[in-house]
Amino acid sequence: MDRRAVHEQWERDRATFHALLAAATADDLRQPSRGTRWTNRQLLFHMLFGYQVVRALRLLVRVFGRLPDPVSRGFARALDAAAVPFDVVNYLGSCGGGLLGPRWMTWWFDRIIASLHRSLDRASEADLGRGMHYPTRWDPFFAPRMTLADVYRYPARHFAFHQRQLTFTA
Repeated sequence: MDRRAVHEQWERDRATFHALLAAATADDLRQPSRGTRWTNRQLLFHMLFGYQVVRALRLLVRVFGRLPDPVSRGFARALDAAAVPFDVVNYLGSCGGGLLGPRWMTWWFDRIIASLHRSLDRASEADLGRGMHYPTRWDPFFAPRMTLADVYRYPARHFAFHQRQLTFTA
């Protein structure tokens, strides 16, 4: 894994997030996004949350990556079975999170990125190679099996995908 490339991508996403929020008018934020039921503001929160979720995913990898493979496979299947309620919570969570103002979202995004930088710097090669099974129905960027290195690369893919759904630009 090229850690430097991951760090740099996170910083590009952070700069993009800042630029988007700085450029967005109140009307831009209220407008519907492209291809989702969210407004641009709610989608921006969802993009932020894609980075936030990595903090939980890395903990899951550390736990399930040490357990026998069938344990994480069973966990992923159970989560996939709960995809419909997850989708509702995911949608409503971003609706609620979208109530945050741009300054709060920027502050939170900065804290998440700083935390991920520290975490990636501390991760050993063994940690980065540890993996587990994932619920592929939850997110199109989840693979059936992902390592911690894959988890660290996930939020940038999620961010780029959703950035294309915004109906305004920076």
